[in-house]
Amino acid sequence: MAADSTNSYRLVTALFLRLLGLIYLIAFASIGVQIEGLAGSQGILPFGQQLLYLEGQLGIERYFLIPNLFWLNASDGALTGAAIAGCGVSALIILNRWSRLCLIAAFVLYLSLYNAGQLFLNFQWDGLLLEAGFLAIFLTPASRVVILLFRWLLFRLRFMSGISKLTMQDPSWSGLTALNSYFEVQPLPTPLAWYAHQLPEWLLKTATAATLVIEILVPFMMFLPRRWRFLAAWITILWQLVIMLTSNHNWFNLLTIVLCLFLFDDKAVQHVLPTHLQTRLGRQPPPAAAAGRAGQAMVAALTTFILLTSSVHFWELATMQRSSGAAGTLVDYAEAYRVVNKYHVFPTMRTERVELELSGSQDGREWKIYRFRYKPGDPNQRPAIVLPHQPRLDWEMWFVTQHPKYMRFFHSFLQALLDNSPTVTALLRHNPFPEKPPRYIRVEAYKYRFSAPEVRRKTGQWWQREALGPFTPLPWVERN
Repeated sequence: MAADSTNSYRLVTALFLRLLGLIYLIAFASIGVQIEGLAGSQGILPFGQQLLYLEGQLGIERYFLIPNLFWLNASDGALTGAAIAGCGVSALIILNRWSRLCLIAAFVLYLSLYNAGQLFLNFQWDGLLLEAGFLAIFLTPASRVVILLFRWLLFRLRFMSGISKLTMQDPSWSGLTALNSYFEVQPLPTPLAWYAHQLPEWLLKTATAATLVIEILVPFMMFLPRRWRFLAAWITILWQLVIMLTSNHNWFNLLTIVLCLFLFDDKAVQHVLPTHLQTRLGRQPPPAAAAGRAGQAMVAALTTFILLTSSVHFWELATMQRSSGAAGTLVDYAEAYRVVNKYHVFPTMRTERVELELSGSQDGREWKIYRFRYKPGDPNQRPAIVLPHQPRLDWEMWFVTQHPKYMRFFHSFLQALLDNSPTVTALLRHNPFPEKPPRYIRVEAYKYRFSAPEVRRKTGQWWQREALGPFTPLPWVERN
């Protein structure tokens, strides 16, 4: 290895690209087994119908405002094929074969699936993967500007997530009680979340304060001299690992850890990377940079766009207002292509968990319960370990009781159950009507809370629940 490895990023770049390829592979595989049920022709939100609607509402600008390959073909085969193709190019990125071309293909394919998934892929980690994947297209070991842009991305992810917890004026964060309820109310807790929920209040408050410090103050260390950057990286990595023990946030925490690579340099990586891997990564040629002034101009334009857009994001976060005029147009296009995103992970915290139980009936007297794969249902069922997969339907059900905007998805989901759509029922653990669809669907709400230790010892129940009655917006749906 060269003597100036403190200023070298050849190993860092090579390792990052392979790990990014791995995360792309996980993301494509995860959505590939769900996409037909979510957005296929018999799915919950058929994307083909959405494209026909947009075609009637928008002119030629529809191709630029909703960029995706499915304008050409939005069939079920095309949706699944895009996910399979994404897995293929991800594998090639891992193997360092035609890396630049495959990075472009992975970005285009995932952006297409992002738009096809609609509500189901509208998560911050989907935007983060696209933003990191877009930057990776321009990454070379010699491009210090792009490496700084990756640090800027990590800074924005962490700092915006922290500062939004204060600007949203949520009393659970300002009062340091957020973790008193977080482990219990998060979308898909792991088994260890039950144990974390039992920790003494003083420790939970300390951890809440530590979260704010790590998200608001530690990111500034990412631009200090190398040892400060190393400290910021290790603190961030440690915190992400702790989160992974108690939360099923798919590959989000893994991607955050991988982004921390840019806070190190080759000399630092050499201390932890096995020699044979160093040799293998060092032998392989890095992606070639765009030549000469054209390449420099592209990076300069990219940097200007990212800095301007993220500045507008910070202004919006500080003022809680949406930008208009030229600034608003800039943000609109950045969001259309997900190349610069806003990040605000859990800016507000729920204090109660409300779950919906769906049951169907042929006659309105005998009711049979639908079982989801992962979200809490049976109080005796242990919380699942799902990561790095994200079951998009189970996640989306967590939001239904929080905001009316989720009613469109929820109503479509119930209609799909009444139609006994095979691609939708395949997303469930148990469909009680495998042959003949139900005539009625009933929706009942329950308040869930983790069982106390003594209750769990006696009954084996992980959860206790309290019936709240019919879910008022849609208590009963009948098949036409």
